[in-house]
Amino acid sequence: TVGLHSEDVAKLLPIFHRLAEKKNTLLIIEHNIDVLLNADYLIDLGPEAGEAGGQIVASGTPEEVANSPHSKTAPFLRAALQ
Repeated sequence: TVGLHSEDVAKLLPIFHRLAEKKNTLLIIEHNIDVLLNADYLIDLGPEAGEAGGQIVASGTPEEVANSPHSKTAPFLRAALQ
């Protein structure tokens, strides 16, 4: 979604849902909070970027990742879930 306007992301999400409803598996590499909140399952990699990353720091539903003490994504998920 890099470069997409938020309205374009909002149009994209129902397409993802329709694909999933038809039993397709979607693997999306993403930072957009709206996309993350719509995921069934997240895998958060870190703890940093590049060579300092690559470890799974949190995984689960957006709510589960939001409660992870190791995830740098967690505070953003928590704020969006409130």
